[in-house]
Amino acid sequence: MKIELTPAERQYLKGLAHGLKPVVMIGNNGLSESVVREIAISLDAHELIKVRVQGDDRAVRIALYERICDELGAAPVQHIGKLLVLWRPSDKQRVVLPK
Repeated sequence: MKIELTPAERQYLKGLAHGLKPVVMIGNNGLSESVVREIAISLDAHELIKVRVQGDDRAVRIALYERICDELGAAPVQHIGKLLVLWRPSDKQRVVLPK
């Protein structure tokens, strides 16, 4: 289940993500089970994360982004260059979205 964000929520999350460093890197081997598990753990811990993707193929990055969001129930916040920004609320709710 993918989360849908309003434009205002997406803009707010982009602002929060601006200063973040990537916590997970997807290498040339692609999206393995261990990488998906690491992204899930990071989302549980932080809610809002950046993921760096190696490789120059934009279509591949977009496909990875959509797959991650679908598999983990995360919301796509931003795809800029080789960085993917993801958000998924947790039980502790660290990030409160604007109304």
